[in-house]
Amino acid sequence: MRDKRLTAILGACVLLFWMSEVAAQNVLLSEWHVDSGKRAVKERHFDEAEQHYFAALKEAAGAPGTRVTGSIAALAALYLAEGKPEASERLFGQALVAQERMLGREHPAVAETLKSWATLNADHGKDEAAERLFTRALAIQEKALGPEHPDVADTLSNLAIVYKSQRKYDMAERLYARALAIQEKALGPDHLDMADTLNNLAVLYKAQKRYAEAEDLCRRALAIREKHLGPEHPDVAVSLNTLANLYFVVGWYKEAEGLHERALAIREKRLGPEHPDVATSLNNLAILYNHQGKHAEAESLFKRALAIREKSLGPEHPKVADTLESYAALLGVMESPEEAERLAVRAKAIRSKQGS
Repeated sequence: MRDKRLTAILGACVLLFWMSEVAAQNVLLSEWHVDSGKRAVKERHFDEAEQHYFAALKEAAGAPGTRVTGSIAALAALYLAEGKPEASERLFGQALVAQERMLGREHPAVAETLKSWATLNADHGKDEAAERLFTRALAIQEKALGPEHPDVADTLSNLAIVYKSQRKYDMAERLYARALAIQEKALGPDHLDMADTLNNLAVLYKAQKRYAEAEDLCRRALAIREKHLGPEHPDVAVSLNTLANLYFVVGWYKEAEGLHERALAIREKRLGPEHPDVATSLNNLAILYNHQGKHAEAESLFKRALAIREKSLGPEHPKVADTLESYAALLGVMESPEEAERLAVRAKAIRSKQGS
């Protein structure tokens, strides 16, 4: 009898070891497919990249973590930038179907894919689609993880951004308040995730002209990020950018200029001179220069921002339209009406195509 029990125990150990080895091999194969997909994207072989990403999804048993879902999201964004919104939708739709089949419709991994899809829609001005996807992701997370899980707070914050874009300010503020309460209780008042939510709430308060409250939140978020990340981290630049935009609105141009210049220097150093976030800083600084009457300097920055955004985001991205509109306003002041009109017409066409 003892020999049989020993044999059974040894057999179970061998089975567990074999299962762990298979799982490890699946993870390695999944990672290989992700890396192969990224190489295919660089060579603009999108169909091949798509095949690799879905193979990675399959090898990871439908719960792949952020590398696979992030890669799928990046490829979907490329499709959208290439003017192929149908391909982008198809890609996320297929990823979602695969996960739901393997894990069920209410698994947290399904919620993460929904959030990636929602974020892509929000970035391209498709607020209604983003709202629908974030709302579904939130329902899954609240049921699977509980209503006070940090992941729930992150989704609440993202949905609040969409509501702010839709000018549903009261709804956005309620979601931010709930997200902050969850994060403070679960993570502590100085956690990095708190900085993200504080920064986003500051943007909402600025839109509501609650400038003093917005400044307090900006400074709190900036202090948290500098403490945890150091003074030259790209996330610090996000807080600097938010505070600079606030100072611009209240007319504190000198203070705004210093913050924008610091944010730009961080982004160029840490992200490279052609990163989309560099274009954001260039665009904001150009708007400021225009208001200060520094028209030649502003035009130089607008040109660079436009070139970066067209290259990195695609010629029909909403942020390209942002730069075109601001640049057109500058050209109007500089008495170049024909060029200003050309840029304004192009921006209008992008807005119309995006449905915003």
